[in-house]
Amino acid sequence: MRSRKKTVNPIGLQDITIVDDAKMRKAITAAALGNAMEWFDFGVYGFVAYALGKIFFPGADPSVQMIAALATFSVPFLIRPIGGVFFGAIGDKYGRQKVLAATIVIMSLSTFAIGLIPSYESIGIWAPILLLLAKMAQGFSVGGEYTGASIFVAEYAPDRKRGFLGSWLDFGSIAGFVLGAGVVVLISSVIGEEKFLEWGWRLPFFLALPLGMVGLYLRNALEETPAFQQHVEKLEQGDREGLAHGPKVSFKEVATKHWRSLLTCIGVVAATNVTYYMLLTYMPSYLSHNLHYSEDRGVLIIVAIMVGMLFVQPIIGFVSDKIGRRPFIIAGSIALLLLSIPAFKLINSGQLGLIFAGLLIIAVILNFFIGVMASTLPAMFPTHIRYSALASAFNVSVLIAGITPTAVAWLVETTNDLYMPAYYLMVVAVIGLITGLTMKETANKPLRGAAPAASDLNEARELLQEHHDNIEQKIEDIDTQIAELQAKRENLVQQHPRID
Repeated sequence: MRSRKKTVNPIGLQDITIVDDAKMRKAITAAALGNAMEWFDFGVYGFVAYALGKIFFPGADPSVQMIAALATFSVPFLIRPIGGVFFGAIGDKYGRQKVLAATIVIMSLSTFAIGLIPSYESIGIWAPILLLLAKMAQGFSVGGEYTGASIFVAEYAPDRKRGFLGSWLDFGSIAGFVLGAGVVVLISSVIGEEKFLEWGWRLPFFLALPLGMVGLYLRNALEETPAFQQHVEKLEQGDREGLAHGPKVSFKEVATKHWRSLLTCIGVVAATNVTYYMLLTYMPSYLSHNLHYSEDRGVLIIVAIMVGMLFVQPIIGFVSDKIGRRPFIIAGSIALLLLSIPAFKLINSGQLGLIFAGLLIIAVILNFFIGVMASTLPAMFPTHIRYSALASAFNVSVLIAGITPTAVAWLVETTNDLYMPAYYLMVVAVIGLITGLTMKETANKPLRGAAPAASDLNEARELLQEHHDNIEQKIEDIDTQIAELQAKRENLVQQHPRID
C-alpha cells in the first residue's frame, strides 16, 4: 500500500483570526456576569453561614452549627466533577455557547430555591435535606460554568491580550462576592439581626433569579467562539458524515496524551481555589466566631479587601501579557509559603488596622493566582478536547479545594490553634510552587489547535512574522540536532569493522 504524503499549506495572513471588538466585549460581559452570578451565591452563603446554621441546624452547639452550614457548602463539590464531565463533553461536541446558557439557568433557579426553603422548625429534617439538594444542583451547574466561561473568553481573545481580557472573568467573581456581601450587610443593617434571622436572609437568594435572566439574555445573543467554529469547519472538510453526530471526544486521549497538562491544571486550580475559599468564604466566619467580631464588622472588612482586589485584578492580567503567566504562579506560591504565618499574626492581633493588613496580604497573593488562571488553563489543551479536559481537571482540584472552609473550621475547633489556616495555606503553596516551576509558558501564543488571533490587521502581520521566525528557529534547531546525530553516527561507524 502506498502512503500519500500529507500536503500542508503555508500559513498566510488569511489564516490569522482578526477578532471583532464588539463580539469580544459581548463575550466577556456575558461570561463575567455568569461568573458573578455563581460567586454571588457563594459569597452570600459564606456571609450568612452563621444564620443558616441557626435556621437549619437549630439544636446544635454554635460551633457545630457553623461547621454544619459550611459542610453543606462543601458537599456539592462532590457533584462538580460529574457536572464537569457532562457539560465538558457537550461543550466539545456541540459548542461552548449552548452549555453556558444551560448552566446559568440551573445556577439561578437553584440559588433562588434556597430562599424558598422553610426552616427546620417548620418542616424538620427536610429543611437541611432540601438545602443540600439545592446546593447539589448548583454544584452540577458550576461544574461546567467557570471552565466554559474561561474557554469562551480565551477563544475570543487576541493572543496578545488574553491575559488582560481573561482577568475580567475573575473580576466578575470578585464583583459577585462584593455584591453578595453588600446585599447581606445592607439588609441586615436595615431590618436588624432578629428579622434578618427570621426572614431577611432569604432576600439575597431571591436576587439570583433576575440576575440569571439578564445573564441568559446576554448568553443567548452570543455567537460560537472563532476557535470552535474553525474546528467544526475542519471536520466538515474531512468527515461530513461524522460531523452530524458532533465532534468526537476521547477521554482516553485526554488521560494518556495530555496527562502533564492535566496535572498542571490541577496544581494551579488547587492553589488558587484553596486561597480563594480561605479568604472569601471561611474568613468571615473565622472573624466572627473565632475572633469574636460582630458579623457585620467582619463582613465589612472582607468587602473592603475585595473592593481593593477589583482594582488589582486587571493589572495582573495586563502585566502577564508582557512578562508571562508563570512568574505570577511562582511568585504567588513563594509569597503564600513565606507570608501566611505573618499574615495570620496580623489578623489575630486584635487591632483593626493590622487585621486589615493581614487580610490584604492574602488578597494580593490571591490576585497573583486568579489574575492569570482564566488565561492559563484553556491554553493547555487543544480545541477538540479543551472543554472536557479542562472541566475534568478543574473540578477534581476544586473538589479538593472545596472542603477548605469545613476542614479548616474543624481543625481550628479540634486543635484550638488559630494558626491552622496559615499551615493549610503553606501546604498548598508548595503544590503551587512545584506546578509553577514545571509548567510551560502560554502567554502571547495561539491556543493549541487554533489559528493565531489578532486585534487588527497590523497586529496580524506582526503575529505572522513572529510565527515564521519561530518556524525558522525550529528548523535551525533541528538542523543542529541532525548534525550532532550525524557526527555520533560517524563515530560509531568508525568503531565497527563491517559497517561503512
